[in-house]
Amino acid sequence: MQRISLFGYGKTTQAIAKHLCAKTTTFYDDKVTKPFKDERGFWIKSSSEFDPRYSDLEIPSPGIAPSNPLILKAQNLQSEYDYFAATMPNSVWISGTNGKTTTTQMMQHLLSDKGALFGGNIGTPLAELTSQAPLWILETSSFTMHYTNKASPNIYVLLPLSPDHISWHGSMDEYVKAKLKPLSTMKEGEIAIIPEAYKETPSDAFIITYKDEEDLAKYFGIDKEKVSFKGAFLLDALLAMAIDKILFDRIDYEKMNRFILDPHRQEELRDTHNRLWVNDTKATNLDATIAALKRYSNSYIRIILGGDDKGVDLEELFIFMQAMKLKIYTIGSNQERLSTLAQKYKIEYQMCEELINAVNAIDAQMDASDVALLSPAAASLDQFTSYAQRGDIFKEAVGSIS
Repeated sequence: MQRISLFGYGKTTQAIAKHLCAKTTTFYDDKVTKPFKDERGFWIKSSSEFDPRYSDLEIPSPGIAPSNPLILKAQNLQSEYDYFAATMPNSVWISGTNGKTTTTQMMQHLLSDKGALFGGNIGTPLAELTSQAPLWILETSSFTMHYTNKASPNIYVLLPLSPDHISWHGSMDEYVKAKLKPLSTMKEGEIAIIPEAYKETPSDAFIITYKDEEDLAKYFGIDKEKVSFKGAFLLDALLAMAIDKILFDRIDYEKMNRFILDPHRQEELRDTHNRLWVNDTKATNLDATIAALKRYSNSYIRIILGGDDKGVDLEELFIFMQAMKLKIYTIGSNQERLSTLAQKYKIEYQMCEELINAVNAIDAQMDASDVALLSPAAASLDQFTSYAQRGDIFKEAVGSIS
């Protein structure tokens, strides 16, 4: 019987273990110090106990970095996608720096009548998706694609790329390389929709490139004025509609416009004084924050920035903000770095340290025509359990304004 090692005791690997039902499956996790068995009888051991001589296959949780000792020791490494490659039905993979979750959800919304299932990075592991479905719609991270060498999509959708997960990949070039990797395995007759910047990437697939929303809408014959989503969400909607057009030759504006967005991404709120506050806590990188700033550029913006920026070069964001009417309120572990850049680019700022302090400061200074924007351009784990908790605390604070 094959001896399988699962790296990381997370949602993806637990679903695989449940799917396998093999007692020769063992978990290895960096957080475990003392071995134990879970309720299904699987051993969960310390990463230091892994010995490749007693393992025939290793499947990592997508987030485990290539520099992790488990990965370096592994001799039979295979991604979740590769493990299910032989039984995977036709699939659409969606990736990019921002918007891939919304695009995936919008696509599933449009194709639900065709029996499409969605999962991957969006929350449902492949092990929990039935191979009998006619189509899998998979939000696919750069982490997963780094470890994937065999599985390949029938259609690949790539949103624009900007610096993200640089410390994990080692460089922006490696991050982009992971995002473009599916193009190398796709076959003639398959389709990839990618930003024009990557049009020279070799592939046997039919490549469709786009410069912007206008370009994409024109190519697929979509009247973007009939689409109710604006700002960052317009591109998401157009890409979802493009896949519906490719697969079923239809453009359904009414169904697209019925889609309800998840919270935490450019979520608009009004306080008791009818002033506009925007919860964009899901903006954990520069590109997402720039997209939010563009959307509200006609107003004076009071923007809350800060958190764990993972060492990304922030100059691009400050160069963009330099020409705008705004004030920065810094929070989180990188607030000193943000403040230094604000001084360099002569942008007004206020150090607040914590989110509540920033909300209170904005409340005291905000005019009726201003927009208060939480769009941190950084991860949340330095001060919060998740970006969602950061957003919930923001909304609660706004709701408490009297």
